[in-house]
Amino acid sequence: MSTKRLISIIVASILGIILLSAVFTSWYTVDESEQAIVITFGEAGDPIIESGLKFKMPWPIQKVEKLSKETFSLQFGYKQAPDGEVTDTFDKDTKMITGDDNIVLTDLVVQWKITDPRAYLFNSESPQELLHDATSASIRSIIGNSKIDDALTSGKAQIEADTVELLGSLIDKYDIGITVLTVKLQDVELPNAEVRSAFTAVTDAEETKNTKVNQAEKYVNQKMSEAEGEKDAIISEANGYKTARIQQALGDVELFNKLYAEYANNKEITRQRLVMETLDAVLPNAQIYIMNDDGGTMKYLPLQQLESNKQTTPPPTATEKQEGSGQ
Repeated sequence: MSTKRLISIIVASILGIILLSAVFTSWYTVDESEQAIVITFGEAGDPIIESGLKFKMPWPIQKVEKLSKETFSLQFGYKQAPDGEVTDTFDKDTKMITGDDNIVLTDLVVQWKITDPRAYLFNSESPQELLHDATSASIRSIIGNSKIDDALTSGKAQIEADTVELLGSLIDKYDIGITVLTVKLQDVELPNAEVRSAFTAVTDAEETKNTKVNQAEKYVNQKMSEAEGEKDAIISEANGYKTARIQQALGDVELFNKLYAEYANNKEITRQRLVMETLDAVLPNAQIYIMNDDGGTMKYLPLQQLESNKQTTPPPTATEKQEGSGQ
């Protein structure tokens, strides 16, 4: 084989390899759980978050870096095996001093995501180590401004919220393409077993207090509901009495108007009738006589006696009626 033919074969082989490399390195896929960024001669382009088959210039002109969209967990102060068992603890990381000069051991979990692939890849050599250091600084600052009772009992939620806020502001300043989602305190305890037992008793007492307070509030609400019901009943009864009195007053007014109309037409007769009715109402057992006042012999008519005789005399029987008619 001649030298010229050998060179041609070598050149063709090189070109074939280059062509195959261009074909196989010009296409890439992005999964639903991934985000990609294309790097052209070391310069990063815009993030690609849509999934599917994508095209780029062949290597070494362009290359692709893929990053996950999932939520990551940073376990601060301990490591946890896949089966859930805690395999190691780091007392030097978790040992902190509270605002009232007590020592506590604090374990926590930080949930975070990659939200800027370009900053994550190029603004820091190790973004996760930087996140770990920022977490340590944040939790130590918050615990250092908190009392031990808050750290061990009812103040954990506030400590978590303050840590998220402080850690998020630090990560924004570092600009490493990470967003902190949540901070969850896994365990806050004292290094001494005897002191831990005492604080456990304090925690139990706090829970008992809260239970009693809730029961008292329930009792207050019950009594308030009963009082409201009684109040509504009294108001309803008063409104009913008010309406009855108004109706009675309107009836009295109507009666008075009718009496006044009669009085206007027959003043003397109406006056005498009103006097008689008033006397009968005021003196129900008195005997009433009708007398003349012309200065002569006094004559009277015993109305009560006549009325009593009328009520006590029995009606005539059929025989008496026949005899009377015969006579």
